[in-house]
Amino acid sequence: MSDKLKIAIFHNLPSGGAKRALHGFVKYLSETGHTVDLFIPSTADEDFLPLTDLVREVKVFPVKKSRFRSLVYSTFSYVPAIFKPISFRHLEESQKKIAETINNSDYQVVFSEQDQFVMAPYFLKYIEKPTVFYCQQPPRKEKILEKVSQQKRKDRFLEPLIQLYVNHVMSKELKTDYDTVQYSKYMLANSYFSHESILKSYGLNSYVSYLGVDTELFKPLELPEENFVLSVGTCIPPKGYDFIINSLALIESDKRPKLFIVSNMGDELWKEHLRNMASDLGVDMEILRLIDDEKLVTLYNQAKIVLYAPYLEPFGLVPLEAMACGTPVVAVKEGGVRETVIHNETGILTQRDESLFADAIINLLDDDKKRIKLSKQAVESVRTSWTLGKAGERLLWHLKRVMGYKS
Repeated sequence: MSDKLKIAIFHNLPSGGAKRALHGFVKYLSETGHTVDLFIPSTADEDFLPLTDLVREVKVFPVKKSRFRSLVYSTFSYVPAIFKPISFRHLEESQKKIAETINNSDYQVVFSEQDQFVMAPYFLKYIEKPTVFYCQQPPRKEKILEKVSQQKRKDRFLEPLIQLYVNHVMSKELKTDYDTVQYSKYMLANSYFSHESILKSYGLNSYVSYLGVDTELFKPLELPEENFVLSVGTCIPPKGYDFIINSLALIESDKRPKLFIVSNMGDELWKEHLRNMASDLGVDMEILRLIDDEKLVTLYNQAKIVLYAPYLEPFGLVPLEAMACGTPVVAVKEGGVRETVIHNETGILTQRDESLFADAIINLLDDDKKRIKLSKQAVESVRTSWTLGKAGERLLWHLKRVMGYKS
């Protein structure tokens, strides 16, 4: 019997880190000889890092959209909308049809990602094949995330009504997510921090299967450093860019580097707030959007340091991408970053204190030898433990295990 598997992939992801991680997994599975087919609702993002060329077949199932709903950033999670542009009933019907199609086919195992609208996908309720569900994170209800997200709305006249509606919608969606995720029989987490969050949120076990980065793309280019620091990610309050700006403002102006933020998605009001904040504090900052991977890798290579300060980020691919390019990371010691960046070996970790963060930045900027040392060790760390191949091997072990798993 062949050791190559026939695998069905389900996702309803937006663009972003989770989709990049899935792209890496599918690339590994296809390149190692497994048969991989993709099943998606029409709402899934296949413009960003499309999987079409990596799989044998793609089947798209329509979901009816509502023309009267608008997208509003969520207070509590990375799910991008409170007013969903779709009907939940139609979304569930579509995912039920996907599951039934897979159930009636000869796939040996299923790999499911999260849903951008409901987190735990309805798909889990109906799939009967052995299924691995990769939970990048449960809904994020931490008070600090609620607090920092409210900053962008604090001056709005309708804020009290908005908050009432948010609380009403989120309470219903959290119950739906909790009820649906209970159908998962085998769940993966991207870090031990996420494993603990899943345990606290759902009362369910999960297995850590670390992600990886594409070292054929993210690699040292031997470009000369330029006098700027870089941060990457969705431009919303929980990503901590205001903390970074405040930290840079503490550095003497003649030593203060320019800050580039790469953010293809985000809240335009928050971006404007950050621009005004940086201008008031004398921080030279530029927000870049619509940056392709080639330009992103160039920026990683040219930056002296990559700065990373999200609140309780479950994993975070950005530090690994930077490390793969040989760029040291200065990060806040929270969430999953504690499992990827090794303090004083591949980067610098500090507490969430703007003065300590600023000191770490300036000390590293002033120490060329240390930056070179951290750079070499960071590249080696990624190539040893954090490649797509290593991540794919970890995932494949779980896919094979679930095929003989008894719930």
